Amino acid sequence: MNTWFKKSFVLSTGLALILAGCGAKSDNAATNASQTEPNTAQTADSGKKLNVVTTFYPMYEFTKQVAGDHANVTALIPAGAEPHDWEPSAKDMAQVKDADVFVYNGIVEGWAEQALSSASNDKRVVVEASKGLNLMEGSAEEEEGEEAHAEEGHDHDHVLDPHVWLDPVLAQKEVEAIEAGLVKADPANKADYEKNADAYIAKLKELDNEFKTGLKDVKRKDFITQHAAFSYLAKQYGLTQVPIAGLSPEQEPTPDKLAGIIKFAKENNVKTIFFETLVDPKVAETVATEIGSKTDVLNPLEGLTDEDKQKNLDYLGVMKNNLEALKKALNE
Repeated sequence: MNTWFKKSFVLSTGLALILAGCGAKSDNAATNASQTEPNTAQTADSGKKLNVVTTFYPMYEFTKQVAGDHANVTALIPAGAEPHDWEPSAKDMAQVKDADVFVYNGIVEGWAEQALSSASNDKRVVVEASKGLNLMEGSAEEEEGEEAHAEEGHDHDHVLDPHVWLDPVLAQKEVEAIEAGLVKADPANKADYEKNADAYIAKLKELDNEFKTGLKDVKRKDFITQHAAFSYLAKQYGLTQVPIAGLSPEQEPTPDKLAGIIKFAKENNVKTIFFETLVDPKVAETVATEIGSKTDVLNPLEGLTDEDKQKNLDYLGVMKNNLEALKKALNE
């Protein structure tokens, strides 16, 4: 996203030609669904499906589960792309402009506010799924990494952790926010949206119970990850995440930080270092080699890989794999 602001003038100018009829009003990206007027043009009364645009995989999956057959749901960020550094193209901006409903997580999509402002649509319902949740701040090391990231083009007053979707309890809250947005845009199908949301939330509650049961009596409570994506999950289940790097998966640890992680791993007899999909695992492999341990995947679900899709994995399936990986590592 370090070129976003360099592109913004070009994109904004191009929109006048690409997006004919662009209005003067703009959406406030921080406005949740309950504060946004419904778009009645695309409700069931007109016989058309809602056009719902989401940002990255968890938002797509949650929205698709709630929308059912009443909407065409698309994701802007393609499978296999790392969402932290993704930027919208002019074509993507056109999709944002034409959406009846736009769903994003918040924080991780640093481009969203600018995109919503540039591709204005006063009838569009905007859902910031993490809005109103008690967000956690990053550690000092993570803040240092984000400050450096800000110098490259980001504007962060402070660092908040966006990874709420990895906590099955908070994921339920995001599903409820999405449900409210779809109902606002399409009140005629309110009953179906509520039914679909309730059914999916029941599955998330079951997933939560599996995590509670599976992690209740593990031998150790701390785990080392390459990317600091699992703070919400760790807090929910009484664990301690020890991240090698910060909130951005591309962030490199300082030599002192890396030495401290290696010292911690040796002193605590850590036998598994977790890395993630979509990001080079070299840092995790370096630590594992140094302490003579193995590596394993803990998936932050920022996007499905081709392998995930071949295995027909979805949010619930990946999260269950994460649970099994944690149980194995924490009982070594």
